[in-house]
Amino acid sequence: MKTASVQYQGDLRIQATHDRSGQTLTTDAPVDNQGKGESFSPTDLLATATLTCMITIMGITANTHSLNMGEVSGSVVKHMASNPRRVSALDLEIAFRGHGLNEKGRKILEAAALACPVARSIHPDIQLVVKFDYE
Repeated sequence: MKTASVQYQGDLRIQATHDRSGQTLTTDAPVDNQGKGESFSPTDLLATATLTCMITIMGITANTHSLNMGEVSGSVVKHMASNPRRVSALDLEIAFRGHGLNEKGRKILEAAALACPVARSIHPDIQLVVKFDYE
């Protein structure tokens, strides 16, 4: 089964459909590359996929180890380089509020995040800077 199908909408906009669920998302070229920037760019999706993958794998690991992650949120900053145009770095922050994590639990979850499939698929030239914030 296909993962996704895409349709070019014109004006550097694409609609993607997740084949299994039918959910859709739209991408736009960024304003610094001839686009309108009205939605995620493809490189924004790379950055966002990295963060969501890390948190998903942490959730799976927390379930496996009966760890209380509490409320988890995150943010990502994408850095671009030129010649060739590419993502050069991702600064990711994952914050935990109201958790029950001791030092051992934190280390287990951090290792899981850094081993997520998306992070492992990113070219080694892309610098990943990950900050874990435990309040």
